[in-house]
Amino acid sequence: MDELIQNVIRWAEDKNIDNYDNRKAQMLKVIEEVGETASAILKDNDDAVIDGIGDSLVTLIILSIQMGYHPEYCLNKAWEEIKDRKGKTINGTFIKD
Repeated sequence: MDELIQNVIRWAEDKNIDNYDNRKAQMLKVIEEVGETASAILKDNDDAVIDGIGDSLVTLIILSIQMGYHPEYCLNKAWEEIKDRKGKTINGTFIKD
């Protein structure tokens, strides 16, 4: 995973999209890719779901770099927040206590 993240970061640097000034446009790309993933799920198109999840991850990695955070740092912060969370799953959605 570390190597894949580094590949995406290098790609973003090579394309000159890794800077802070591009963060708003990048956020729109994140939303676009997540929307395409949602559409693929609704259509039961597994290949498009896989592509959409991958593209969403790429756009989020780039956004994190633009904002000055390493993606692993962001993921770790989220994990630390949820790892001990209590709650239950209702209709497929986890509801925290």
